[in-house]
Amino acid sequence: MMKHFAARFALMAACGLMTATPAMAQFWQCAPFARHVSGIDLYGNANTWWSQAEGRYERGHTPQPGAVLAFEATGRMRVGHVAMVSQVVSEREVLLTHANWSRRGGVETDVRAIDVSDAGDWSRVKVWYGPTGGLGTSSYPTKGFIYAGHAPVDYAHHAGGEVAAG
Repeated sequence: MMKHFAARFALMAACGLMTATPAMAQFWQCAPFARHVSGIDLYGNANTWWSQAEGRYERGHTPQPGAVLAFEATGRMRVGHVAMVSQVVSEREVLLTHANWSRRGGVETDVRAIDVSDAGDWSRVKVWYGPTGGLGTSSYPTKGFIYAGHAPVDYAHHAGGEVAAG
């Protein structure tokens, strides 16, 4: 009798957990997520965003909230990466909101990124990485910022879903 009750309870608990998952929780790639939260209407792999933005969006090397930081393709990131600036902390530090970085398909909000370029032009950055709980030793080349021209979407409150903060 007790085993039967325990099995029923476990089944009900599992069903309850499945329905508790927010409707918007999903597997995100960085580019569709950046488009969703920034409003920058570009498509394709992240490594094409910088060239696609030419003539359509302002581009530059100064971080602004709502701008998308475009990472170059590398051996480890064959299709590049894009991340939205959620806050400018200082001249050489920002908080990023992005997807598919620390955890495949996962979203992270307000994670630390710092400019480690020699010229202070955001051409090389270090980004908080969840599994190590810090910036780590890797740095990544970037092309610059693509400016949205409007306020960014507050993803954590707008779309729901599971998000991690750094």
